[in-house]
Amino acid sequence: MTRIANGAVVVTGANRGLGRALVTEALRRGAKRVYAGSRQPFDHTDERITPLILDVTDAAQIQAAVESVDSVDVLVNNAGIALLDDLTDRAVIEQHLAVNLFGTWGMTQAFLPLLTESEGSVVNVLSDTAFAALPLVPGYSISKAAAFALTQSLRALSAPLGVSVHAVVPGPIDTEMSRALDAPKASPESVAQAIFDGLDKGEDDIFPDPASQSLAESWRTGPAKALERRYAALIAEATPRREEQA
Repeated sequence: MTRIANGAVVVTGANRGLGRALVTEALRRGAKRVYAGSRQPFDHTDERITPLILDVTDAAQIQAAVESVDSVDVLVNNAGIALLDDLTDRAVIEQHLAVNLFGTWGMTQAFLPLLTESEGSVVNVLSDTAFAALPLVPGYSISKAAAFALTQSLRALSAPLGVSVHAVVPGPIDTEMSRALDAPKASPESVAQAIFDGLDKGEDDIFPDPASQSLAESWRTGPAKALERRYAALIAEATPRREEQA
């Protein structure tokens, strides 16, 4: 049970694009509270929204966000950057990793105690470039591949706590981030709906648009997913579940 309805949801990168669509979709599904994190002030009229000034690379702002939240049922790590590069500038790669990898890690670690209390869910918005790099944005692709491995690891390590961890692997979305990409793009609204639909279904890996859905069946039944399950079982065998620890 994801408990979007009557639940508390935290969304990072909430001020535009997919983040804003996720906030709207959570409200449409009956969330009692949506904490909308963004680096700039978030303007919205719904009284169920609590804006959070939140740069996911800033540990102090993450801690302040945690202290502003009474409870959380779903954490959506959506904040991200994508910059054109050619792998000649290490600083660009590090910038992608700071936001897309370490930002996701920092938010999850900070909110994990609250998520453990609610037996909640973490949703990491990644990209199909985690499976195959897009050479136009290699730094972005590297960071999303790393964030996917992070998500798989968090999934196995958080399961004994009663916390589920989900990867979202969309193709191109019609947002400012992908404006320069000449390819068919899904609307943010349709992707937000599909993300929460996948969460409700308990899908480990959510393919929320036509481009990514072409990969879904082969991924879920393929050897790489089978290997992930095999490795996760090693953790499950070695770690007592939450009820066994009580």
